[in-house]
Amino acid sequence: MTDSTRLDIAVFGQCRALIGQPTASVQVRVPTTAAAVLAAVCRQYPQLAPFEGSLLVAVNEEYARPDTPIRAGDDVAVFPPIAGG
Repeated sequence: MTDSTRLDIAVFGQCRALIGQPTASVQVRVPTTAAAVLAAVCRQYPQLAPFEGSLLVAVNEEYARPDTPIRAGDDVAVFPPIAGG
């Protein structure tokens, strides 16, 4: 069974600058996947869409693969790739 829920997704780095706020709120059906949530964020905030292929997703403070499941109540974050040096 799937239910619709609103996820408040933390955004960091350039993502935060582009949308002008620290969280991105999207309505999704759960359970869902990290890829589906990222797509929903990019639809809701089209200024992120050009970067969708390079953005990273974390679920419950761990890097997520596209097929990582997301359920209501999970902590989700989106951020640009991190460069080291």
